[in-house]
Amino acid sequence: MNILYIHNDYGKPSGEEHAAEEIAGLLIEKSHSVWWYRRSSAELYRSSIGALKGFCTGIHNPASAAALDRLLQERRPDVVLVQNIYPLISPSIFDVLRRRRLAVVMRCPNYRLVCPSGLHFTGREVCERCLGRGREWWCLWRNCEGRYLKSAGYALRNAVARIRGSIVNSVHVFLVQSGFQKAKFVESGIPAERIEILPGIVRPEPSAGEVELGDVVAYVGRISPEKGIREFVEAARRAPEIPFVVAGDCEAARALRAGAPANVQWLGFLDRDALRRLYARSRMIVVPSLCYEGFPNVLVQAMSLGKPVVCSAIGGLPEIIGYGAAGLLAEAGNVEELASRIRALYFRPELCRKLGRAGRERAEQEYSRERAFERLMQAFQKALRQRADRGASDDSTPLRRTTCRSLCGTT
Repeated sequence: MNILYIHNDYGKPSGEEHAAEEIAGLLIEKSHSVWWYRRSSAELYRSSIGALKGFCTGIHNPASAAALDRLLQERRPDVVLVQNIYPLISPSIFDVLRRRRLAVVMRCPNYRLVCPSGLHFTGREVCERCLGRGREWWCLWRNCEGRYLKSAGYALRNAVARIRGSIVNSVHVFLVQSGFQKAKFVESGIPAERIEILPGIVRPEPSAGEVELGDVVAYVGRISPEKGIREFVEAARRAPEIPFVVAGDCEAARALRAGAPANVQWLGFLDRDALRRLYARSRMIVVPSLCYEGFPNVLVQAMSLGKPVVCSAIGGLPEIIGYGAAGLLAEAGNVEELASRIRALYFRPELCRKLGRAGRERAEQEYSRERAFERLMQAFQKALRQRADRGASDDSTPLRRTTCRSLCGTT
């Protein structure tokens, strides 16, 4: 099968790029052909009018559509896999894909399709206002991105795409990462029968019997408020007898570091080998998120290594760890409960081992490369069938009416 992968990279390396490369590598490993149409947000940093350019191209970018059209004149894929399209690729490419009657699958690693910021989070709280009256304009009114121009751009591009139906009417299958995320997309008006679940992929780790217990409680990931880093530090303050470590770009948290207790060690950004060593010396991994995560790589990586986890009972996180099978859950934002769960696990080594074993088994069964490939092929075949059914008459009117009624609130 020939697959065209379309993705707008973030300005800095992120989990989305890692996931995209994993999926492409898996497909190639299974003897499929993959080629890319790819842009990078780093292009905006090199422009004196980068912010304005990103504002405009996020809404409509005819240059990206034309470049994709030229690419498709040379090669015709069996399936097009779309991931991130903002800010440089834009929804304009879907007109090209629809005109060429290609089978389109869209991987949705976050909630950006229905929430401009992609997180259902603003300030210090979960926010689902974009699912109700006012829709994406709440992003501007609440200044979800911290800068009004940026918030306006995010709101406007989502509103235009929704009203035009350019995405929803062109994609045959949407890939989400959890049942929770699927429910949110259905709530927004996307038909459940067009949504499939593809969790993250974990690479197999060598299993050499019982996993050794480490001695530190680790946080691995982006240092930002929605990830619950403040809650992690405050939990450490309430458990001074336990060593805590933070791995991530710590320059973004200078003030937090300055006021952190002595039992928190800040390691900064770690390369793959150093991160592997950190997992090995960790007793548990903590994911204290305040927002609806997509599918945190750190969570499943910990499970694959036989490490128990403590994570927030929010969004799809409980589902990912088997509702407590691989770790303990704490109410999102509740520092006392988070500290209590960490203590309860840290001083019970047998429970650590039990949860670690269960997590590794779940990762091997549910998040393996073989299982991911099986799900991908099912989604591709479904998209091909949908394209054939829809292309028989090339009549998109019924779908457009349904979409506008459910997503725009009109008749």
